[in-house]
Amino acid sequence: MSCRSVFGLVISLLSTFLLVHGVSSVEYGVALTKSLLYFEAQRSGKLPSNQRVKWRGDSGLHDGSDGGVDLVGGYYDAGDNVKFGFPMAFTITMLSWSAIDFQAHLNAKKELSNALHAIKWGTDYLIKAHPKPNILYGEVGDGDSDHECWQRPEDMTTPRTSFKIDDQHPGSDLAAETSASLAAASIAFKRIDSNYASQLLNHSKQLYDFARNHRGLYQNSIPVAGKFYSSSGFEDELLWAAAWLHRATGDQTYLDFLGGTGNTGGTRSMFSWDDKFVGVQVLAAKLVLEGKVGRSGRWKEYKWQAEQFICSCLKKGNRNILKSPGGLLWFQPWSNLQYTATATFIAVVYSDYLTAKKASVQCLGGIVQPSELIAFAQSQVDYILGENPKKMSYMVGFGSKYVEQAHHRGASIESIKKKPEPVTCKGGFDLYFNKNQPNPNVLEGAVVGGPDVNDRYTDSRSNFQQAEPSTVITAPLVGVLARLAS
Repeated sequence: MSCRSVFGLVISLLSTFLLVHGVSSVEYGVALTKSLLYFEAQRSGKLPSNQRVKWRGDSGLHDGSDGGVDLVGGYYDAGDNVKFGFPMAFTITMLSWSAIDFQAHLNAKKELSNALHAIKWGTDYLIKAHPKPNILYGEVGDGDSDHECWQRPEDMTTPRTSFKIDDQHPGSDLAAETSASLAAASIAFKRIDSNYASQLLNHSKQLYDFARNHRGLYQNSIPVAGKFYSSSGFEDELLWAAAWLHRATGDQTYLDFLGGTGNTGGTRSMFSWDDKFVGVQVLAAKLVLEGKVGRSGRWKEYKWQAEQFICSCLKKGNRNILKSPGGLLWFQPWSNLQYTATATFIAVVYSDYLTAKKASVQCLGGIVQPSELIAFAQSQVDYILGENPKKMSYMVGFGSKYVEQAHHRGASIESIKKKPEPVTCKGGFDLYFNKNQPNPNVLEGAVVGGPDVNDRYTDSRSNFQQAEPSTVITAPLVGVLARLAS
């Protein structure tokens, strides 16, 4: 064999090795670091001395004063200045799941402490929002008035009204999601701060009981939240909370509820802040794989349904999820990447659960090995980070070409550190929103809603359907990036 032939063979074998083992030119570690910086840019309240995003300042320092409660802190959900408790709690649940399952990977990239800081900024607020067993504050601010203004959070002149649920005005979905987030966070903190973990767990248990004993949709009690984050039901959140409480405590009570409700969700088409059934199914499937529950009845249904969702994402199922011509999973026009991000997260965690038990998935289109799930996740992340038809990163600040006009008030207005003069409610539109220029502040790590079904994207901050980033998009990607980076 000639030297040229040998060289060609080596290159071919190397290419195959890189493909199989999921090696990419994309710098996942850099993207991971930026993804956690994004949460610092979303902080509300008094910023700490170790704040790394320097263009932000203190904001919302009187939140909760209308109700005589301290609600300072937490996160703004997206490009606005409202604190919505429902998506915020889901954000914390997903960050915590990442910190639990990918602790070693985060640690290897020296990002575990930043991930825990991101979680704690949220859980500290959620604890404050739960001053009594049957009271939970679910929103601060008003979406309608907020959307009439274009101001930095540091300049807000809009009402900071606080809204709550209680035993007379229930919200099982909100209470149970918050319970799930605190239970998951308690696991993440257990070895690092056992006292804090216990505090989180106590609040989680109380909220779970509140959710079960006083049932109702939270938007019926907080209608202003329903305009922006309407819940389609609370059965999934009750199961989600039970699954996380069981994982945190090992208590049979939660396992009995998880295995005996009669509703396992069926085969779902997405996993999101509103629909947690896929998450429940995957956590239940983990128990089946580990032999901690039986392999029949409800448990068999959970596992089968989890795997059918995964098969559909890989286009090997009977209800396959659409893909764009460029290969992106596509669910719906509004903020599609949040669903792509959660589907990618599910593929990565399930791959590890399968690997631990030397198992695979039987899809309609054939057997799927854990390595194929990782390769799938990588393909989706690579698309988001720039390997797409537009050759543009949908993570702000990542790569040589990225979204420059994210729909985000704070990022689009000059920093209060550089321009201390207040920006008025309407003045912000003329001075900043309507200008066809890059945002003056780079919102590093923010992932926007993303392209349409044909891979098209218009980089304009007025394109809020595609250009608005949110915490629920980036949170699932933290764990995925940590897994791919190491």
